[in-house]
Amino acid sequence: MNLDDAQKNKVRAWIDEGLKLAEIQNKLSAEYGLRLTYMETRFLMDDLKLKPKDKEAPPPPPKPAAPAPPAAAAGLAPFEGELPEEPAPVGGARVAVTVDQLTRPGSLVSGKVTFTDGNQADWYLDQTGRLGLVAKRQGYRPPESDLVSFQTQLHNELQKLGL
Repeated sequence: MNLDDAQKNKVRAWIDEGLKLAEIQNKLSAEYGLRLTYMETRFLMDDLKLKPKDKEAPPPPPKPAAPAPPAAAAGLAPFEGELPEEPAPVGGARVAVTVDQLTRPGSLVSGKVTFTDGNQADWYLDQTGRLGLVAKRQGYRPPESDLVSFQTQLHNELQKLGL
């Protein structure tokens, strides 16, 4: 394909305007009757040592605000200071808390807890910062002292994980 100097200058002007190869291909066909394939149009750009201009990238979207810590999400003031001492275990039994390697669906973090009376439950922290317990035995409610111990141990475990 042989273009005269005026046609080459016109193609350069189209490139300067920011037209894409497909648009240049259509203009060559409409204005000069040159029916080129997309690949032939690319070769033409190479022959003329032209590169289509990349449109300016839009500015990156603003980063979303960091998720609020669970306490703040629940409307509680952030915890500062030391946690209260764990109550002494009854009969040598302790509350045992573990964190799941594979998080429960719909949760930020989840795990299991065994209370001093041997009953077990699954726990989870949802996206709104609510803590939930699902006991293995229907209707089970752990003793208040176990709940305090559970929350203290859970806080320590999550702190170890950097959460």
